[in-house]
Amino acid sequence: MSALFSLQNWFHNTIGSVDLETIKNWFIYNPKQPLLFNSALFLGLFLTFYAIYILSRKTHYFRITYVVLFSLFFYYKSSGFYFWILLFSSVVDYSLSRLIYVEVQQFYRKFYLVLSLLINLGMLAYFKYTNFFIDNFNSIFDGNMKFEDIILPVGISFYTFQTLSYTIDVYRKELEPTKSFMDFLFFVSFFPQLVAGPIVRASDFIPQIYEKLKLTKEDFNRALFLIIGGLLKKAVISDYISSNFVDRVFDAPNSYTAFENLMASYGYAIQIYCDFSGYSDIAIGLALLMGFWLPDNFRTPYQSGSITEFWRRWHISLSSWLRDYLYISLGGNRKGKIRTYFNLFMTMFLGGLWHGASWKFVVWGVLHGLALVVEKFFGQFIKLPKNMFVRTIQVILTFHFVVFCWLFFRAKDFATAFQVIQNIGKLTFNYDQWQTIVLGYKNVFLLLVIGVVWHFIPVKTIAFMQKTFSTIPLVIKAILLGLIYWVVYATASSGTQPFIYFQF
Repeated sequence: MSALFSLQNWFHNTIGSVDLETIKNWFIYNPKQPLLFNSALFLGLFLTFYAIYILSRKTHYFRITYVVLFSLFFYYKSSGFYFWILLFSSVVDYSLSRLIYVEVQQFYRKFYLVLSLLINLGMLAYFKYTNFFIDNFNSIFDGNMKFEDIILPVGISFYTFQTLSYTIDVYRKELEPTKSFMDFLFFVSFFPQLVAGPIVRASDFIPQIYEKLKLTKEDFNRALFLIIGGLLKKAVISDYISSNFVDRVFDAPNSYTAFENLMASYGYAIQIYCDFSGYSDIAIGLALLMGFWLPDNFRTPYQSGSITEFWRRWHISLSSWLRDYLYISLGGNRKGKIRTYFNLFMTMFLGGLWHGASWKFVVWGVLHGLALVVEKFFGQFIKLPKNMFVRTIQVILTFHFVVFCWLFFRAKDFATAFQVIQNIGKLTFNYDQWQTIVLGYKNVFLLLVIGVVWHFIPVKTIAFMQKTFSTIPLVIKAILLGLIYWVVYATASSGTQPFIYFQF
């Protein structure tokens, strides 16, 4: 009976008493309640959307238009009035790309490309870095410039990179423009990956728009497997350890023991991985349900034996974008060793700044950039033996360097980051104290262990789990998905939590 009461309470709190006012609120932007994948409202809206989508699978133009309209609605519910920026950016890049494609004179082709870069990066700079510039100007020159009342549109960093890559590919003559503006808008606004990636390449995605909708039983089962797994990662593991342990320690590091500071540092590494990879899994799963393939964004990054390998496994769509459109544009490794080191460093410096308008993100990027340079330099002279022992040491060292860098990424300021580091430096072995802490946060530590084990599950085991999942009857899968959403509600201590990368 208690479970039934909880389920009824969940529907009441998430949906409310259904009347005209409630229904109206479902379709109006509320900055305190953006539309999130892990919300009951999204589940209801998507199921309604999906039913019509499947019925319209044979009518290409209607299906494309329908998805675009739903995607724009999704973005409106996530970012409000700022959905016009998405439309404006789409119009700019669609128009300039077509001009680049038909233009024969190189001067004008380059002019249109530069214009696209200035408009897109100008908008990104205004919304993301205006107050950062004002703050630094006031600090350096003892000025009193007033801060602007600017709200960062959700996902602008992601779709800006996506539209820019399209224009650059057309300029490089590696891509033909889309057949219509609606097709281009579909590519830019596709809601599963719109606000936090994966950042898709036009050459991979756009051809899928023109293909007939194909959804095999295998794809359907894999999609549900990814969605359920992503929800568990995000809403159960990440959100719980965040609100019940990690956030508390990082809010006041000096109020906690050295062991708690250390565990919170490990906890954030698991939290951000489960949060972001969970979002990516859901996005890939939703796209697959609609017959679209999106690239993997994570490949067990904490199994990396070097920082170079880490960036081949972490946020793959961003790291590959930075490689292809920034690192290579700077010269890559084609202009000598010193220039290669500089290009690596600058790519990660700008990658850190991309994550946020704060020096703490810059430091995070600089640390990774320096690590890449050091690995590149010493890799010329040192060749380590390839065996399990050496590999294990490499993975442990790489993981702890990544965790150290995460401290600056997570802390609200440098003072907090150094407090955590200083407290960890006071760590001494105290079995009784450690046992008391673990037992006091037993649910948190259980989820931490699950998060670590999940990360190190062999690929073959995951494939077996997915194959087993596919044998479960559809009704049971639907019930399981509903239970996951109920668990999301039951374990939430402060409402539905947004994904970490929404702020970037």
